[in-house]
Amino acid sequence: MKLPRILTLIVAAACAACQAQPRDDTILDMSQAFKQGNRQRLTQLLPAARGHALEPWAAYWELRARLDTASAQELQDFFTRYAGTYQEDRLRNDWLLLLGQRRDWTTFAAEHPKYRMNDDKEVRCYALLVGHLREGANAPASTSDEVRKLWFAQPREDDGCTLAASRLIGDVQGPKRMTAADAWRKARISLEANRPKAAGAAVEIAAPEAMGAFADLNAAPARFLTSRVTVASKMRKELIALALIKLAATDAQGAATQLDSKWGPQLSPEERNWVWGVLGKQAAQRLSYDALDYYGKVSRDGDLSDDMLAWKVRAALRSPQGPQWPLVIQAVNAMSDEAKLEPAWVYWKARALLAQGSEQHRADAQKMLQSIASVRGFYEQLALEELGQKVSVPAKPAPITPEEKEATRLNPTLNRALIAIAIGLRSEGVREWNYATNLHRNGGMSERELLAAAQFACDQQVWDRCINTSERTKAEFDIDQRYPTPFRDSVVKRAKDIGLDAAYVYGLIRQESRFIMDARSGVGASGLMQVMPATARWTARKIGLANFTADQITDRETNIAIGTGYLKLVLDDFDGSMPLAAAAYNAGPGRPRNWRNGPVLEAAMWAENVPFGETRDYVKKVLANTTMYAALLSGQPQSLKVRLGTVGPRDASRAEPNKDLP
Repeated sequence: MKLPRILTLIVAAACAACQAQPRDDTILDMSQAFKQGNRQRLTQLLPAARGHALEPWAAYWELRARLDTASAQELQDFFTRYAGTYQEDRLRNDWLLLLGQRRDWTTFAAEHPKYRMNDDKEVRCYALLVGHLREGANAPASTSDEVRKLWFAQPREDDGCTLAASRLIGDVQGPKRMTAADAWRKARISLEANRPKAAGAAVEIAAPEAMGAFADLNAAPARFLTSRVTVASKMRKELIALALIKLAATDAQGAATQLDSKWGPQLSPEERNWVWGVLGKQAAQRLSYDALDYYGKVSRDGDLSDDMLAWKVRAALRSPQGPQWPLVIQAVNAMSDEAKLEPAWVYWKARALLAQGSEQHRADAQKMLQSIASVRGFYEQLALEELGQKVSVPAKPAPITPEEKEATRLNPTLNRALIAIAIGLRSEGVREWNYATNLHRNGGMSERELLAAAQFACDQQVWDRCINTSERTKAEFDIDQRYPTPFRDSVVKRAKDIGLDAAYVYGLIRQESRFIMDARSGVGASGLMQVMPATARWTARKIGLANFTADQITDRETNIAIGTGYLKLVLDDFDGSMPLAAAAYNAGPGRPRNWRNGPVLEAAMWAENVPFGETRDYVKKVLANTTMYAALLSGQPQSLKVRLGTVGPRDASRAEPNKDLP
């Protein structure tokens, strides 16, 4: 990839005093050596990287690779030399984690106030623990509340939050604001998520003597439940709950039967509700109508997690008897204050209130819809339409001033990020860019600074940073930054030639690759439209693209031709349904063929019930993108609801689906 001219000038300016500018190859070699853990190679290469615009990265990799043996003076020298950079803060983050692992609380307390990012949950847990150790019984209740929240949110076992929770639970002289009940709840959360190591760590905090029994139930939950449970009675019910949760993952019906007929009375109401919530969630994810039966056995929705309650809403929307609006209201009301504010649950509760029919319900629903209505996302657009408005292009913000442009052009962190991206270090460049715009100072950049930074990226055709940065503005909305139309002639012509909506193509590309030409996913999809090699070969044959070879996938015109050709075939296979075709593009056609079976639903209800989180999010974003692009390309207000339509089983009288569609 060639450096844009402005970046070449930046590199040259950064090295004006150098006899010979360091080569990008040195930086790339150091990046590889860091990934390989080759300390010796990093030390050898570092002198050759001096003077390069990305020298802070080179120095970071070299010192980070030997952080466990580095001296305090070396660290302070690094912090001084690269003061204010992302790399300084990144290394301090790494060092704080190491200090926490070493239990060096004195040094940790001295260094933590200098840490600017403050986005590492484990570091935060260590900091809360240090405060607790210093303040003891005088520590505020918020310490326990925050540790609990962070610990529950960590998907895997980590030292910082586990240690903080352990100390707060075991502190017999403190105010006892965390208890063993928190540890058992963490064990349930972890085991439900199939994280037995994290669950075991929580059990060890609550009852170390139960670790043997935990190992047994984790290995064979059915056998554990049918054997004579000999652990002490005070922890017996907690272990039974864990065993039922573990069993539910492979035998939901068996777990439900045991809970109903044998173990339910022996659990506390909260534990019993939790296990029924697990079963309800799992049934809802399987699109099983058993979900509402399981949720119906929950005596108090407040005992369930937000995730369980979200799946209760989805199951209520998908009921074969039609949406169960009272259950939607009940579930949303039981969510945490934070979850209640998510646009999805604001929208569905408002819809449920509208269905109740009273004047007060309608008034409350109107206020809720007005609180989220905008063009900014899927549910925000749907809220607009519920209020009788269509999706239109917002007014442009005031132009970026020369002074704003100049301040952005001179920002060293943004420049370094763009250089890293330009030479192929996209991950590093993205992290540094995000740090500059969001984490370098408390609250991040102002709205005007974000618009200027986004335009800087747009001008360099770094479209993902252009879009993502502009999306952070709350009051301002620059349609050209958020919804750019690169390669417009190619996309519009190709779409027109094969009978596709160009807005739909743009909506999909924006979600797939953010217009990154050389984008490559973890599973091997490539290019603007993220086409898999096997799919590309199949589609090339179908559309008559002669002499196609796999290395052509990243060619822009070829990728557009194959991506749009495949999308058209998928769309035709799903009778023109944009939501179903988007789901098929993301998850393969076989899954949405199954997911569409059931009652005929508003497509928004269907999309919310897609079992895969990634695909669920993808479908909603592609359709919201499409609606905005349609407004932009046509200059006319648009309806998301029209594009969504309804989803239900395939009409048996129609032709069979294309079985070889990959």
